[in-house]
Amino acid sequence: MADVRGKVVLITGGTSGIGLATAIAFSKAGAKVVIAGRNASRGADAERASGAVYIQADVSRSGDMEQLVSKTVDRFGRLDCAFNNAAVAEGVLKSTADFSEEEYDVTLTLNLKSVWLSMKYELQQMVAQNPKGGSIVNTSSVNGLGGATQGSLYSAAKAGILALTKSAAREYAPHGIRINALVAGGFRTPMLEGLFERVSAGNAEARQSIEQGYCELTALGRIGRPEEAAEAVVWLCSDAASYVTGHSMIVDGGMTAPYR
Repeated sequence: MADVRGKVVLITGGTSGIGLATAIAFSKAGAKVVIAGRNASRGADAERASGAVYIQADVSRSGDMEQLVSKTVDRFGRLDCAFNNAAVAEGVLKSTADFSEEEYDVTLTLNLKSVWLSMKYELQQMVAQNPKGGSIVNTSSVNGLGGATQGSLYSAAKAGILALTKSAAREYAPHGIRINALVAGGFRTPMLEGLFERVSAGNAEARQSIEQGYCELTALGRIGRPEEAAEAVVWLCSDAASYVTGHSMIVDGGMTAPYR
């Protein structure tokens, strides 16, 4: 069983979608949860919905991330688990050569650098605390497993997360820290809904057709619920997964099963 009672958990990108669902799951399981996000209004709503503590932070900024970990430890005494989930739907819907240098910088900063910065300060805390150790889960994507047409920058960022995860898992295992990746398929989140809206240009009939086509790509024939991703994250952070590290856990309804 995934027992996380009393664990101190930090979730970035915790104000909506998979992050919020995971905050709710951890809280229900008896963990002490901190969620972080840039939007204070949405953070207040998420705090009420999840029972977690909201701290406003832009995790692509070193100072914000350092303070986020520090405030979490000041509040609860240590850091046992971290779910680095903050991301944006940038670096998509263009061919590779059509992206600007600015779009490259924004995509890699918000989707990859933010994860590295999160790990940097989380790992420092987990090594320094007594007893040392912990568990980290980073959100990647099925797009990071290979190429994605008109999604090269986003895919590159998500592939980078897998490399960061596996490298750090080997480095920090001697400190009792396990690091894994959630390789997410399509989940019913504001990010995916926004992407459908952009692709369909607001046309309801086109959107329905796009969504149906997306569902047909999965073996289960549907888009996932954020709660289904949350269950995987909670398990990875629990002692039930004590021999699991450096793992890319694919949770995608069978979307990539024919190719892996």
